[in-house]
Amino acid sequence: MSILIRMAEVYGAPELMDVTQAHIDGCALMCDSGLEFAETLVARGARVSVPTTLNMIPLDLQNWRRQRISSEFANKANRIASAYTEMGCVPTWTCAPYQGYLTPRFGQQIAWGESNAIVYANSVLGARTNRYGDYMDICAAITGRVPKSGLHLKRNRKGQILLRLADIAPQLLRDDTLYVALGHFMGGLVQEKVPVIEGLPVDATGDQLKALGAAAASSGAVALFHALGVTPEANTLKEAFQGNTPESVIDVGLSDLRRAWSELSTADEGVKLDAIVLGCPHFSYAEFQQLAQAIEAEGGRSLHPGLRIIVLTSQTSYALLQRGNFMNTLLDFGIEIVLDTCVLHSPIISSDAEVMMTNSGKCAYYAPGELGVQVAFGSMRDCVRSAIEGAVCWGRTVWKGP
Repeated sequence: MSILIRMAEVYGAPELMDVTQAHIDGCALMCDSGLEFAETLVARGARVSVPTTLNMIPLDLQNWRRQRISSEFANKANRIASAYTEMGCVPTWTCAPYQGYLTPRFGQQIAWGESNAIVYANSVLGARTNRYGDYMDICAAITGRVPKSGLHLKRNRKGQILLRLADIAPQLLRDDTLYVALGHFMGGLVQEKVPVIEGLPVDATGDQLKALGAAAASSGAVALFHALGVTPEANTLKEAFQGNTPESVIDVGLSDLRRAWSELSTADEGVKLDAIVLGCPHFSYAEFQQLAQAIEAEGGRSLHPGLRIIVLTSQTSYALLQRGNFMNTLLDFGIEIVLDTCVLHSPIISSDAEVMMTNSGKCAYYAPGELGVQVAFGSMRDCVRSAIEGAVCWGRTVWKGP
């Protein structure tokens, strides 16, 4: 509580307020002090007072030995997992908690960590949370209180900048990679402000909006966006801006999105690949279906020898996959399914790896710095074709420009 009171002073919040749910990002074992903090709370008898889910852990709890994770690292990872579950947290171990257990409802006041989860909860679900960092999230979960400030308050959720998609072909508006390119462009442009997007199709999928938000929260600090006619607080421009005039109006054209798309790659076409990573944020059941269809479209061609294609997902999505009818398609192709964790926080990718490919804007943004690799960004279909060729392969795409 003393931490929350101090942070309320920092935020300039006049009082605290209740939250009814939390999601903890601080279980990722970013440093030894994070483990010490959690174990100190347990030793002092801390228990969460609201339903609390957990972000990814630093390893796949079931398969870490097969992934050649050291016992020393695994011991620390298991200790931090135990500390948070002993405090009463639900062991969901996913960076996409909105896809499974305890998905928050519209208007619900919550305290969530993990940038992609925050922007999805605020934007797509219409829940209310600020960007809570590691260790403040567990303080909120224990006390059930947060500073009354920021995006918890309706007046701070109004749009500030209007982004109008200009002359984008309808077919391209249904391309999954458009949402990544738009998110990457938008985050760099607006930083922490609240953008309103005009021109997205009303039937944009949850996975497309997930990709958009994750990219925007990585290249910038976007915690909330509105999409006109798509997200729940933007049925009209008047509603999205709460009757105010936009600070600025910016037309976003194909050239802007092409530039953003290109910024996500540091590797060139034809370069030999060491690994392909999908599922950042964690794969949904629908994305597994899409991946299986992309593999089947290649007519039985197989994975290039020595190349790894890794899919990160949650136990919830994996349980659904086991009940589906396309698991064999994925496994026969050579897909490695990794649960509970992320390549950015767990030593899954070999330190010898030089080039990787992904369909994730978030992973493409962070991988060069976090993993020391060159990265190629492309669609899921691009990733499957590249997995077969053993090298970066984009094929025909409008994103490369004339």
